[in-house]
Amino acid sequence: MTTGFSRLRREDLLKTACEVIAAQGFGHTRTLDIARAAGVSQALLFYHFETKEGLFAQAFGYAARLHLGTLEDIEQADGSPLERLRILLRRCSPAAGADGWRLWIDAWAEAMRSSELEEISRRIDARGRALLLDIIREGTTTGCFTCADPEGATWRILALIDGLAIQMHVHPKSLTKRRANALVREAVAQELGITTEDL
Repeated sequence: MTTGFSRLRREDLLKTACEVIAAQGFGHTRTLDIARAAGVSQALLFYHFETKEGLFAQAFGYAARLHLGTLEDIEQADGSPLERLRILLRRCSPAAGADGWRLWIDAWAEAMRSSELEEISRRIDARGRALLLDIIREGTTTGCFTCADPEGATWRILALIDGLAIQMHVHPKSLTKRRANALVREAVAQELGITTEDL
């Protein structure tokens, strides 16, 4: 049976693995790098995770659980659809959390070769789309937004956010944070029949 200490140890190792992978990428990260950053032996890593691939998949799963928790907090938050939209856009901004975005971008690339990473990333993407779609539908029903195609708007908004994040973190000199956020606000305002000042 897994003890409370062992569960905490695993969480610490997964957190460290995410940090190292975000800095070095999946392709350049060795288990030795993670072990050194965590201050443990490689043997302990393999005791907990058995294989490098298993460790990477569980590290990404750990990051995914944290992201799911953020989405659940927004879903359960009090406030109007517009207020929840503001929170979602702030949390998912292409200019937010460089380490987090680097991990997601690298994981998307690896997902083309790893069924485990593909399943996790697809599930998280679907959950984010479902949340935004619910917010847009509720806002349209209550008159906060004017949107004839909530599902299409959801895809376009999130595709823009993901695309801008890739540009910002792969080509960091190509786009400022201010400009990226302005582009997102302008697109969302156009999709939902509101003004950029509303956001």
